[in-house]
Amino acid sequence: MRILVFGAGVIGSNLAADLFASGRDITILARGEWADMLEKNGKNSKLFKSLGIPLYFAFVLVSTYAVNGARGFFEGFWQMFAILSIVNLIDRLLIDEYWVGHTKAWEIPGTEDMKPYIDRKDKVGKWLMGTAGFAVFCAVLAGIMSMLVK
Repeated sequence: MRILVFGAGVIGSNLAADLFASGRDITILARGEWADMLEKNGKNSKLFKSLGIPLYFAFVLVSTYAVNGARGFFEGFWQMFAILSIVNLIDRLLIDEYWVGHTKAWEIPGTEDMKPYIDRKDKVGKWLMGTAGFAVFCAVLAGIMSMLVK
């Protein structure tokens, strides 16, 4: 079965990326500049993640070093890791588990037989990669920032 994501803004594009990653046949319908960007980068691009993730980590760096005033490797590492772990927890439990899994807000008419949209294997993989990936990323950023911020 082919799935059409109609209104491929940030949420629609993220949903399309997750469905595509789980092996679904996805078509994205978008308009304007967003459609031009999707067309330029490919219909199945990870545009949302390529734009969102750098801004997301910039927010974490600003929060940790500019707002909280972290100094040194361990202080920066633990603050960034705490922020990212809380966001990961909210994403996995509130978004993936509750909102997508148990509400009709994410129900796509005609695809009821394809539920769950995010299966248990994908959820566990996202959780583990998020946690392990965040730890590595925080260690790298904290190392760089400990050399730059005294």
